[in-house]
Amino acid sequence: MKKCKMVILLFLVILPNILSAQEKITTDNWLSSPGIIGTFVLIAIVMIIAIVILFVKINGYIDSLKRRQIDTNKMAFDDELVALDDADIDAILEKRKAALKYKLKGNELSGSAIASDDKGLIQRVEKDPNNAYFDEKKKTSLSLETPLELKKIVIYYIGAATLWLVLGTLIGQYLGMKFVWPEMDHQSWLSFGRLRPVHTNMVFWGWSSLAMIGLGYFVIARTSNNKIHNYSWAWTAWALINATVLLGSLALMAGINNGGGEYREYIWPIMLMFAIGLIITFINFYKTVATRKISEIYISNWFILASLIWTIVLAIIGYLPFYQDGLGETVIQGYYMHQGVGMWFMTFTLGLVYYYLPSALNKPIYSYSLGVLAFWTQMLFYTMIGTHHFVFSPLPWWLQTIAIVFSAGMVIPVVAGTTNFLMTMKGSWNHISKSYVLPFFLVGTIFYFVGSMQGSVQAFRFTNFVWHFTDFNVAHSHMTMYGIVAFFLWACIYAILPKLTGREPSQVLVGGHFWLAFIGLFAYMISLMAGGTYKGLSWIEGNAFIESVILMKPYWVWRAVGGSLMFISHLIFAYNFYYMVIGYKKIKSSVLAKPIEEITV
Repeated sequence: MKKCKMVILLFLVILPNILSAQEKITTDNWLSSPGIIGTFVLIAIVMIIAIVILFVKINGYIDSLKRRQIDTNKMAFDDELVALDDADIDAILEKRKAALKYKLKGNELSGSAIASDDKGLIQRVEKDPNNAYFDEKKKTSLSLETPLELKKIVIYYIGAATLWLVLGTLIGQYLGMKFVWPEMDHQSWLSFGRLRPVHTNMVFWGWSSLAMIGLGYFVIARTSNNKIHNYSWAWTAWALINATVLLGSLALMAGINNGGGEYREYIWPIMLMFAIGLIITFINFYKTVATRKISEIYISNWFILASLIWTIVLAIIGYLPFYQDGLGETVIQGYYMHQGVGMWFMTFTLGLVYYYLPSALNKPIYSYSLGVLAFWTQMLFYTMIGTHHFVFSPLPWWLQTIAIVFSAGMVIPVVAGTTNFLMTMKGSWNHISKSYVLPFFLVGTIFYFVGSMQGSVQAFRFTNFVWHFTDFNVAHSHMTMYGIVAFFLWACIYAILPKLTGREPSQVLVGGHFWLAFIGLFAYMISLMAGGTYKGLSWIEGNAFIESVILMKPYWVWRAVGGSLMFISHLIFAYNFYYMVIGYKKIKSSVLAKPIEEITV
């Protein structure tokens, strides 16, 4: 019986790998591959959206110039009127009186004469506020009555996140420059192998995680019409997470690391503090929702609580050592890496968008049902796609196939979520020229669709064969973690902080932040996508490895240029944050927030 089982196991696992190894994969007509074509189409979508936003901004700027010219002419006329004698004014008034009595005959709209309102036909002229070229947000008339304790939690979480964003991307900027000038330093603690995980972990656990949790505290309290269960627990978690990032970064720079896979380089005693912080946060959120003052559980809380549960489980699975020998560690790495991105950052951020987007537009979410569909399909499909990072590896062929199939299944939650967000924005597109919040939400939504769909087509065997281990994966990770998560977080921050503090940043600086981040990301990802593709084709053709390094040099230069623009945008964001929160304690607060129905329903 045991022999039969062994034979079946060999047939199901080893034989497919042997057969697949005999298949010759070539790069003939590689441009016609569905995955390659799909990626081109998705990139084109981003370019089109960028052109549309830019066109709207330029059109608004031109309109403002025209209005200023009209105002200038009007002022000149007023000055001329003041200089007139009484007799001249009487003549003008008589002429105006005759104009008011004038009736149209029906043949006035003809001829080539210069247009003039001699007959007094225009009754009223309405003008929009003069819009600058950069994004502008009108002054809000809503002053949220939020407890001072909750305000402080939100501000300090976002403040710490902003600090880690600047430091983490400063390190990333330095690493990008080392691709162009590798001889910049000779210190071991500044080597690429040590600084790269410092950069990724700092922006993951420092910037994104703290910003998400800080924004989540407001959502949990607001949608539950309740106060936070325990404010001191929030501060304990804040201290633990910041200590994790600080100690973890110092340990990595000293050469002390977990030695495992990507994004779990922190040693377990340090990462344990992060896990404890998440557990405390989950209990705090859960207790607040459980004692809510309304009957329904808003869809945002589904996403937020689920992401915390999955990540606590993920941290335990990722750091338990007894089943991570050989290929077992590879399987766990694929699970940990993709679950960390999809079930922590993506799921939590989507939960934030389900509150902050309709709140910013002062309208309900388009479809609660689409939100539920997106939630459950995200829970179903995302948990099984990690192995698509190890296609053509020694892992069982059937396991790789399951990952590819479930990657294709991610189309369902992505389309459902994108449709929900875009339909919520429907009817509010004029805010693109009047608000700096909607462009951040729009770019985040577009990248959510483009980045997620591109990840699905990248899971196909041919595209994986071309792009695996190349710089293309770096471009994809920035498209998702930056284009989706960071832009959504910025949108939420700009949507809520002015309402909590009563201070709105400069429209020019917020617009500068948006455009520098967007253009920088676009230059970054396009250069690495193109270079990564050529690098993969070079490897497939059997060229020497050093040739792929040489051909990447111009693309690495553009990577450094794009990264520089992104880093400058982060400095602007840090100043905007400082301006928004300085003196926030002067704003009066009440004990509880207003019911959620007053704003979003």
